[in-house]
Amino acid sequence: MRREFWLALALFGCRTAESAPKRPQPVVEVKMSDAEWKKKLTPEQYKVLREKGTERAFTGAFWNDHRHAIYHCAGCNRILFKSEDKFDSGTGWPSFTRPATEGAVSTEEDASLGMVRDEVHCPQCGGHLGHVFDDGPRPTGKRYCINSAALTQELVK
Repeated sequence: MRREFWLALALFGCRTAESAPKRPQPVVEVKMSDAEWKKKLTPEQYKVLREKGTERAFTGAFWNDHRHAIYHCAGCNRILFKSEDKFDSGTGWPSFTRPATEGAVSTEEDASLGMVRDEVHCPQCGGHLGHVFDDGPRPTGKRYCINSAALTQELVK
């Protein structure tokens, strides 16, 4: 019976929730003045999100957090990452193999500090999140190295 059920789903072009593509979120641009950002964010969040700062390794709230969760942008609440894509990179920052959905984050070249890296930012509020590297595990080979201060966590049951 179970085999017939899955065969019927396939014949009619149906998909299970697991096989359904991750739909991109719409981008609703968030623009605020510097004073408004300073009022909304903690000093550490402001330093990271608005001034492209970096928290010290092994000090952020989520680098060693293994709970089932969805991670949002601390600036605008956009869904960015899921705990199912989180892994221990040994770097001291939360690391993810991929964003939660297509287009959840944006990247651009960062040539600061005498090296070229890919900066990760929120496409909605422009907040700096961290960097992405090509040394992550399968299936993507990516390591999204993200500052805890740039994130909020929504626990999922």
